[in-house]
Amino acid sequence: MSSARIPDVRRNYPCVSPQLVSEAAKLPAAILADVYGRRGTVSGRVAALSPTMKVAGPALTVEVRPGDNLMIHAALAIARPGDVIIVDGKADQTCALIGEIMVSQAIALGVAGMVLDAAVRDVEALRAKGFPVFSFGFNPCGPTKRVSGRVNYPISVGGITVSPGDLVVGDADGVVVIERERVAETIELGRKKVADETKRLESIARRENLTPAWLAAALKEADVVMEEASR
Repeated sequence: MSSARIPDVRRNYPCVSPQLVSEAAKLPAAILADVYGRRGTVSGRVAALSPTMKVAGPALTVEVRPGDNLMIHAALAIARPGDVIIVDGKADQTCALIGEIMVSQAIALGVAGMVLDAAVRDVEALRAKGFPVFSFGFNPCGPTKRVSGRVNYPISVGGITVSPGDLVVGDADGVVVIERERVAETIELGRKKVADETKRLESIARRENLTPAWLAAALKEADVVMEEASR
């Protein structure tokens, strides 16, 4: 008796809605990370090629073997407009997994951006295009294209778990990934935090309340003794 093989590349999976992506894109990655419980952030080794690059969209997850980009090509073959291709590249820097040709393809397909825990190349060309790319460094060496992996399964990228359809947001501070089921509540908390921080910054600009109201209690709880002010 034969059984059907489980596919290595999945096309269908639930995704964060375009409306929520649009709302999340208005918030900084740092704000979202804070209200998400200070979790979901990809290791700082994965950074934008240019500080002006920003991205927000549903995760199209890719697992590759170190130094091989076959499955990124498979992901591009099924990518939908607005997807963020996020790659578990095993933090490998021995070669680049993408370059100008693949990024040009991604742009033509309407992909929102790419996040790779691995190296890239053609950096000047990628920066000139302005397409959001977040990577773990650079390497001029090209990859192989012959080792199998998986597309649209849960992966580990920079110390966090990413499931297909989760929200990916990236900017100059780095990348945060939020579980699809918790995106709506995280956005609401993020809006409130932005409002609170805006008030705090306005207060500081007026040179008012320069010491945070919570500091005294926090120092006491931590058993910190401060020297008395001189008279």
